Amino acid sequence: VQLEESGGGSVQAGGSLRLSCAVSGDTKWRKCLGWFRQAPGKVREKVADIVTVGGHTYVADSVEGRFTISQYNAKNTLYLQMSSLEPEDTAMYYCAAGWSCGRWSTPDEFDYWGQGTQVTVSS
Repeated sequence: VQLEESGGGSVQAGGSLRLSCAVSGDTKWRKCLGWFRQAPGKVREKVADIVTVGGHTYVADSVEGRFTISQYNAKNTLYLQMSSLEPEDTAMYYCAAGWSCGRWSTPDEFDYWGQGTQVTVSS
């Protein structure tokens, strides 16, 4: 399984970005795709995830109403639409494939990771 993120960049507060993650390989045993972020000096946190079959989504409270996760199965692509960006959203963003979705799943339950894409939000 390989994952490759794109779409990061620098924006001003209030702006928008859409991250993409190209997923390749055999993911049939990975029921969950997710977006995580990690800022310097902070732990990696999950931003959102989606159950690959059925499409049920979870979005962290900190980004609820601003971020949307979606998938385009025909192109094996995962998206994270981010709007109303804040300086606190500045981080490296990673997509990952794992076996557990939802509020209580942790990074340890995701075993395939992309290299990350940097998002920088200036005030």
